Amino acid sequence: MQVIVYALFEEIEGSGKYHYEADCLLDSMPIMLAVRGRSGQAKVATNEANQSYCATKEIWYHGVKLHLLARKQNGSLPKPEVMKITAAAEHDLRVLQELEGKINGNLFADKAYKDRETERKFKEQGVIICTPDKKKKNQEVYEVGHSGLWSRFVSRIRQPIESLFNWINEKTEIQNGSKIRSSNGLFVHCYGKLAVALFALCFNY
Repeated sequence: MQVIVYALFEEIEGSGKYHYEADCLLDSMPIMLAVRGRSGQAKVATNEANQSYCATKEIWYHGVKLHLLARKQNGSLPKPEVMKITAAAEHDLRVLQELEGKINGNLFADKAYKDRETERKFKEQGVIICTPDKKKKNQEVYEVGHSGLWSRFVSRIRQPIESLFNWINEKTEIQNGSKIRSSNGLFVHCYGKLAVALFALCFNY
């Protein structure tokens, strides 16, 4: 399954159907083996999965995360370029740091990837990391030099990768891993579903 997935990544990369743009998008999506109260006691695939909180869905879950770096395209879903699967509790920033030297152009990501030292290192390589401004806890307005307008701009540029995740989930239901009972099952679930989605993306199904 893993070989098929990476072969499809290469097919997408070499396809003439896609138009290059400088902007890259980075985000992650949870793959949930158990949710809410059951997530704390889950024993499935504990070497690969663990418990974390998904702020988007406002839910605790036991599982893994699918990370995707994709190239933005006008009028179509972004083109996936790099993927990684990590335990749910792994911080998204670590995945970004592993991509140092592998990204060209501007990178748009959410607040989880905001880190001054990482931004400095990438800037030295000509990569500008764009993330929304953060408010401190209980802070009602942005600090001087920051604005909601910038945050809305970044969110708008990032929106296609959220659409890509939604499209993958609609095609495969990859987020629902409630029937997985082993590490092997988790592996087959993730790469099998990704193979289906990438095949559909490759050949316009």
